[in-house]
Amino acid sequence: MTAAIAVLEQHGVAHTEHPYRYEAHGGTSVSARELGMDEHAVIKTLVLEDERGQPLIVLMHGDREVSTKQVARQIGVKSVAMCAPAVATRHTGYLVGGTSPFGMRKALPVYAERTILALERIAINGGRRGLLVAISPTDLVRVLRPTPIDAAVPRP
Repeated sequence: MTAAIAVLEQHGVAHTEHPYRYEAHGGTSVSARELGMDEHAVIKTLVLEDERGQPLIVLMHGDREVSTKQVARQIGVKSVAMCAPAVATRHTGYLVGGTSPFGMRKALPVYAERTILALERIAINGGRRGLLVAISPTDLVRVLRPTPIDAAVPRP
């Protein structure tokens, strides 16, 4: 059991586990393909830092990119940027490719693309590479209390 699944169970979150064959740098397109899911409902957990080095989490649709300018503007900082993998691991306790917003090493601010919260069901990392968990966005909100943002841009 991963730390993420332990948190889900501790909070009584109904979930299903979906293991898949992990591919390095494959991203959500691989997990969606392997599991036969819509990539729009596969949510990536991104670790960013603001200009002062303060970490934050952004939850984004798998088939979209994050506008860091939009994130910075909406959360009231000068800039945000993706963390280097080693820095992301240090902040979360998870390896990149296996980062879950649940059960992180320390509590970080969580921001979620607003349209994720309108989906019926989402799949999000279960705390290790090659594992997604399907949950209701209502449960995601109940456990994480993310701040909704509008920062999605089409993937090139």
